[in-house]
Amino acid sequence: MTNENSKSGNEGLKNSLFSELTGPLLPDLRYPSESDEPIEPVSCYLKQDTPLTVSQIKDWLMLPPAIYVDEMPEADFWEPVTTEQDWYGEEEKNRTANFQKLKEAIDSTLTGHQVFRVGGSEIDVYLLGRQSDGERVGIKTTIVQT
Repeated sequence: MTNENSKSGNEGLKNSLFSELTGPLLPDLRYPSESDEPIEPVSCYLKQDTPLTVSQIKDWLMLPPAIYVDEMPEADFWEPVTTEQDWYGEEEKNRTANFQKLKEAIDSTLTGHQVFRVGGSEIDVYLLGRQSDGERVGIKTTIVQT
């Protein structure tokens, strides 16, 4: 479900978050699901102070009405990747630590976080927040669930 509008706006990622996302945080970081997918920085042209709606996300991504979009709790996005399990080996522990750093970077630079799921079994997930200049930016990944 990749869409040019979701990738085109990296101009909005002008602050240190962009440096962290394109530098040390995102390379090689993959969100675990049935198909571990990379995480990409995105920006969104919607600048209003109020929370985004599902309808606005559909418009932003230019999705047809039949595509399912819903908002999910941010904690549901972070919990599987920031919680270390007893059985984790070194690789899983490193991945968890990197996701914790990513969460800290997002928490320290963005406000009003929202997470939207787009699609059915192959789900694009967007975590968006507002920078101090009002620009909406965040991250995108794909989760595969069958």
